[in-house]
Amino acid sequence: MTVDLPHLYSGKVRDMYDAGADRLLLVTTDRLSAFDVVMAETVPDKGRVLTAMSSFWFDHLGVDSHLISTDLADFPAGAQDAELAGRSMLVHKADMLSIECVVRGYITGSAWKEYAEGGTMHGSPMPSGLLKASRLAEPVFTPATKAADGEHDINISFAEAENLVGAELAAKARQISLALYVQGAELAAEQGIIIADTKFELGLVGGELVVADEVLTADSSRYWPADQWEPGATPPSYDKQPVRDFLETLAWDKTPPPPTLPEQVIADTRKRYVEGYERITGLRFSDWPGVGSGR
Repeated sequence: MTVDLPHLYSGKVRDMYDAGADRLLLVTTDRLSAFDVVMAETVPDKGRVLTAMSSFWFDHLGVDSHLISTDLADFPAGAQDAELAGRSMLVHKADMLSIECVVRGYITGSAWKEYAEGGTMHGSPMPSGLLKASRLAEPVFTPATKAADGEHDINISFAEAENLVGAELAAKARQISLALYVQGAELAAEQGIIIADTKFELGLVGGELVVADEVLTADSSRYWPADQWEPGATPPSYDKQPVRDFLETLAWDKTPPPPTLPEQVIADTRKRYVEGYERITGLRFSDWPGVGSGR
């Protein structure tokens, strides 16, 4: 894959390039991270699944976003490699908020761990008697700090979020995030899917607060099959769960270098991502640009 644009940054999954005129090219690779460690192997077409999912949600939620186009024809001359098709977004540069905008509709992950230890979620008392994966009475905005690569995000209170970005922006971020989660969760429920929680990235473009990066993808959200959910246990998710399950069977300390992933685990992971996309959207992933062209 060749990109003849100034390279700005590479994260665990995405590469960022300067596309000129206050624009960026975001390329979602097939890299895979687990427990904040990037695996040596890639998952074929994973970047395209994530881009396809974001494109679907940007369109169906009618959200103000940084997205300009996912069409290769609209990309600058230095970004015409066919391998970029379906895994890249041309976007407006945004002044990103320094918080992760997390919304939880169910108590799981780090929120469950905190609740199990002290009955709180992000420092706020919660009703007693909740079970793992219980549905919350209403979705809750639970912000977090943005961690450096290789580190974990840190859950913070809303007051701490206000201190970081200001009371007005924090309130707007909460309002936007909750509205998007509710709308997305309702649509997913029609397809028999639960969105347990999700994480949005917000930033300012032209003074307006918009959604940036990805939206409601399997990497930023927990997708559960509704018919396999019941409080007390975590359902299988449409993401890299096969990788996590495999790694948990090993005597690995979750630091680099990562173990080798078997081909079947990689194949099962790709299948999970694709199935989640197709169930949510009702579309065939094989119709998305670039699918089948390789890694």
